[in-house]
Amino acid sequence: MPSGIFINVASVFLGGLCGGFLGNKLSANFKREITMIFGVCSLTMGVNAIILMENMAAVIFAVVLGTSVGLALHLGEWINKGAGLMQKPIAKLVSSEHLGLSHDEFLSQLVTIIVLFCASGTGIYGSLDAGMTGDSSVLIAKSILDFFTAAIFACNLGYVVSVIALPQFFIFMTLFLFAGIIFPLTTPAMINDFRACGGVLMLATGFRMLCLKMFPTADMIPAMALVMPISWLWVTLF
Repeated sequence: MPSGIFINVASVFLGGLCGGFLGNKLSANFKREITMIFGVCSLTMGVNAIILMENMAAVIFAVVLGTSVGLALHLGEWINKGAGLMQKPIAKLVSSEHLGLSHDEFLSQLVTIIVLFCASGTGIYGSLDAGMTGDSSVLIAKSILDFFTAAIFACNLGYVVSVIALPQFFIFMTLFLFAGIIFPLTTPAMINDFRACGGVLMLATGFRMLCLKMFPTADMIPAMALVMPISWLWVTLF
């Protein structure tokens, strides 16, 4: 049962509604400070996942190799382009002229949150983890952050933020169903190393949210696909 996905999607939808209602009532200082708290929470989730790691060398190799593949393929740029295409029908629902933003600012922020909600390492990891193990704790914890994040962005963009819940649901459900197919081929060690790899991505996301270091989190996503095969090879060969 993909309960975590339903909760995550609902949090984005409701957060967008609340933020659209609040408008500019929240101060810039509040938005800045609460975003820092989001970053600390992401770091906490990452540490909690990493402590499950069983084969450190395999996880580190997967992160380095996966990120190298992502950078070589310019995956982050492709994700941004995909979000740019996605924002066109979404942007038509709300006009930016009524939100105190220029058209370019409106589209830029909209693309940013499409990537954040639909293609983040935490969301991809959480959906795959829920599909393989039935544990939705990552998605549920992410939902708390997403609710407030959606609300803050919606203060500037309006109710259009809620619409992003639709493509988010489609993407996360696809990952959830795919994970259910590959789960019978895995071992407990592979699952724990997969979770640890996801924890690394959550740490990187936390550092980005705190503006301490802008890790290429989108380019790190291939590590999630490589970590379990590498974990299996490591255990088998060594």
